[in-house]
Amino acid sequence: MFKITTALGTALLALGGLTQAVSAETYRPECFAPEPGTSTIQYDAKDGPYKLAFVNGFAGNDWRVQAIQSAKAWAARPENAGKIEEFKVVSVGNDATAQIAAIDNFIAAGYDGITFIAVNPTAFKGVISRAKRAGTVLVPFDNILDTDQVVQVNESQFALEGAKVDGVLDALKAAGKEPKKILEVRGLPGNSTDRDRSIAVHNALEPLGVEIVTVVGNWDTGTSQKVVADALATHGEFDGVISQHGTAGTINALLAAGHPTIPIGGDGENGVRLLMKEHGIPGVSAVYAPAMSAVALEAAVALLEGNELPQSVHLPIPTAVTADFVDGENMFTSLPKSFNLGVGYPECFEVFTPEELMGQSPDNQ
Repeated sequence: MFKITTALGTALLALGGLTQAVSAETYRPECFAPEPGTSTIQYDAKDGPYKLAFVNGFAGNDWRVQAIQSAKAWAARPENAGKIEEFKVVSVGNDATAQIAAIDNFIAAGYDGITFIAVNPTAFKGVISRAKRAGTVLVPFDNILDTDQVVQVNESQFALEGAKVDGVLDALKAAGKEPKKILEVRGLPGNSTDRDRSIAVHNALEPLGVEIVTVVGNWDTGTSQKVVADALATHGEFDGVISQHGTAGTINALLAAGHPTIPIGGDGENGVRLLMKEHGIPGVSAVYAPAMSAVALEAAVALLEGNELPQSVHLPIPTAVTADFVDGENMFTSLPKSFNLGVGYPECFEVFTPEELMGQSPDNQ
């Protein structure tokens, strides 16, 4: 049995399973921070140890690989391993039907909690009902579902890109400059993540009268380098850049064009921070962290233990400004440039070391 609480109060009590008002404070709000206006969910406590699974979809990029490694690293830690009877990871590709079938198989096998990155956010109504009947806790993350029936874990896309805008504006202010013309490097067209991040940029800069020049980088380093080079040739100099992902390509285009050093709000790849540090580029690196896979598992266990969590969790945004980049701490000359520095959320648990992550395979287990 579970309950959902909302601010609608007593009018919802007649529906059954709903409580009167949003709880004043949910479990560990410093980690499981509620999205404004969200409901809360709580299940009856269940004795452990628990059988847990992570059902990934696509596994063919560095972010997904690191998400799998983060989940395995979390499960291997002694404080978590003692709560786990069995832990499985499977990647099923881009087929929503295959992903749902894998989740159903784990439900049928008596698994207590299942986390997943949904292939299709609209296809899970049936499996949510089946999990509820079986007493299985589902915690999707990253690509969240169109539902309010399960706890979901993510970073706010608006807050993520807003942090980049703030970093650029702060750097310009420190240099005594006004933001007049900003280059925005967007992600993959048609994706809600790209849409929401761009909305955040425009909502922050347009009231300031800033001219925003937008190019589409597809979250890809090579594409970003090309479209930024084209923008420089067409529009001349900029006062700053906000890049969703592929920021290393953006920086390389600026360097190749001999553009004056300007603040950049960029992503959390290791190579981005190495370039910003090497060339004295001010600004901020804001991370969309693959380690949220571990937080989703942490949430599943918390729910199985009977704790109340927000239905929509917005994780804190890991950020660092150029002046605070330190080799061996938050950037690594010894690691691949593609390594994502989203190695954890200190508000939730001790962050993973690169060695801890890279010691885990991305394979099914």
